[in-house]
Amino acid sequence: MFEAGLALLIRILSNPLANMLQKIQAQKHSAILINAYSYFFLSLACIAPAIMNNWSGYGANYWLYVLLAGILCTLGSVCLIKALQIGEMSVLGPVNSYKCIVGLVIGFLLLGEIPSVYGLLGVILIIFGSWFIFDTVQEGFSFKLLLRKDIILRFCALFFTGCEAVVLKKIILISSVGESFILWCFTGFLFSILMLIIFRTKPERIFGKDLLDCAGIAVCLGLMQLSTNFVFARLNVGLSLALFQLSSVIAVIFGYKFFKEEHFLKKLLGSIIMILGSCLILLMK
Repeated sequence: MFEAGLALLIRILSNPLANMLQKIQAQKHSAILINAYSYFFLSLACIAPAIMNNWSGYGANYWLYVLLAGILCTLGSVCLIKALQIGEMSVLGPVNSYKCIVGLVIGFLLLGEIPSVYGLLGVILIIFGSWFIFDTVQEGFSFKLLLRKDIILRFCALFFTGCEAVVLKKIILISSVGESFILWCFTGFLFSILMLIIFRTKPERIFGKDLLDCAGIAVCLGLMQLSTNFVFARLNVGLSLALFQLSSVIAVIFGYKFFKEEHFLKKLLGSIIMILGSCLILLMK
């Protein structure tokens, strides 16, 4: 249980760190390009373990799951970076709390994971906490808010990554945490390159501090995904995604500290309410 707790802490910290660096770079470069560079670094680190591993024992269904996870991961990452480019980190971070609903529904449909009443109440509390955060923007907690481009992109990102989480859980159950991570890195890079071609994005070279930031994003994403896989191997998808929302507090702090985003206390209050919701979800276990 200690290992799962440590992995959860790493996941909670690494996600907003990656988002912070992605937001910085999104002001200078294409979201698809940033994603491609990040997964390039991750793929380089995985070449040696991939060569040493025996992949012959997996059938066609397994590789279809791997490709599907790669597509969902790339779409989710690009939508997230684009949302961070035009929106506030302290608002977009807590939007991720809605991913637990996607995870609970899809986890129930595909994996048969049934949340308890406590789990559902926790989800409601998380959503209620997000109301405080959305109330700090001009549109408030309203339908009009859902029409904002950054919010639409963020919801697309959480939908894709919520679906990806369920597919990843399936891959982990068939193989292992390490193997699923290696394939996640390679497929993320592959589909990033395909998106560069499809959207005719100029593959410009990145130098200096920007290149170091992309390497930093890769490290954070790597830690995030390894810890995610580790947690998925020990907890159900709905519970895992709910606990991951604790990173919204870090996102609010980073948004205030590094990007001078306003209404810090109100956003922090909303995040604390969401944490209480996550604690309530713990009663599911």
